[in-house]
Amino acid sequence: MDGQATTPQVLTIRGQATAEIVEKKSRFISQLSHVATEDEALAFLVSIREKHRMARHNVYAYRLRDGRARYSDDGEPAQTAGRPTLAVLEHEGFVDVVAVTTRYFGGVLLGKGGLVRAYTDAVAKALQAASRAAILSCSDVEAELPYALYDQVKRLLQQKGAEELDTQFSDVVTLTARIKAEEAEGLAQALDQMMHGKGRLVVSPPTDACFPL
Repeated sequence: MDGQATTPQVLTIRGQATAEIVEKKSRFISQLSHVATEDEALAFLVSIREKHRMARHNVYAYRLRDGRARYSDDGEPAQTAGRPTLAVLEHEGFVDVVAVTTRYFGGVLLGKGGLVRAYTDAVAKALQAASRAAILSCSDVEAELPYALYDQVKRLLQQKGAEELDTQFSDVVTLTARIKAEEAEGLAQALDQMMHGKGRLVVSPPTDACFPL
């Protein structure tokens, strides 16, 4: 077959996301967070446990880019909660994500099949609500520019497909934008021309980072 194979995108989420379902009076609150390390994943788990101290179960699973993955049923019958949670992340192809689903028991037993469906549905619903991103080789471009150029620069970023990360306003505007690494030089050149070679322009070395889809 002609043509080169495309490299599959490495998917993740940005920030956090939450979804809730009710199944036979039990509340399932699924909360997701982008994480880069196991320590970050476990810290998020601790924060959810502290927030939901009265809940009977705080089931979790996480999956990292380096291949590490972990899950816990947290008192639910074996293989009915943590493993199905991880399976959703695996099936959808998401990494650098932790999912914690809190269950407030409603007094009605769901059975093993019911638990698997409920935890799976809660995590899938949270993923639908999440801001999806790809992990790509990116560069950050920081520019100091006069206020008069700010609107033009914002339009340029939109045209180039760059993401504005941060903007600080003082005597000048200091703007930081993220762009795919292969397009950073073109953006920097366009900014330099717009600024007539004045001000400060810094392009970071390429690094893997979240980029919106």
